[in-house]
Amino acid sequence: QMCEKFTVCQNSMELLLHNNLNLPKVTEKDGDFLTFLSLQDKCLRKISSGLYTFQTYLKYIQETFTSENQNVESLSYSTEHLARTIRQMVINPEEVIIPDAATQESLHTKLKSTTAWTEKITMQLILRDFTSFMEKTVRAVRYLKNTRSFSV
Repeated sequence: QMCEKFTVCQNSMELLLHNNLNLPKVTEKDGDFLTFLSLQDKCLRKISSGLYTFQTYLKYIQETFTSENQNVESLSYSTEHLARTIRQMVINPEEVIIPDAATQESLHTKLKSTTAWTEKITMQLILRDFTSFMEKTVRAVRYLKNTRSFSV
């Protein structure tokens, strides 16, 4: 929808130049596909922390992409619920990194200070990386569900 509405396409060089958002990522080194309990726990911590971090980015999307406010609000709520659920699966839930209010406000202010064109690119980058993060999260949780005795 964004590509059509804002004429922002996936292969835009402008898109690549502005990707300095430092969005959360899950990688194999985080233990996604390894069977050792400690690495599984590390993976769950990373996923939960990433989901909590994405909350600020989703809030920005919700405020900026107002025509889809209800959808983004639902997505944000579901993401927060998933972050809490996965955090409960971690051996020491206190080790999950949840951005504090000052960090969230600083990031939010930085995101809001962009120009109209950069705003569109920023939204697309956030949504693209969020989609990638969620795809890897689903794969990791499915794998962990099959190798560990817990239910999601």
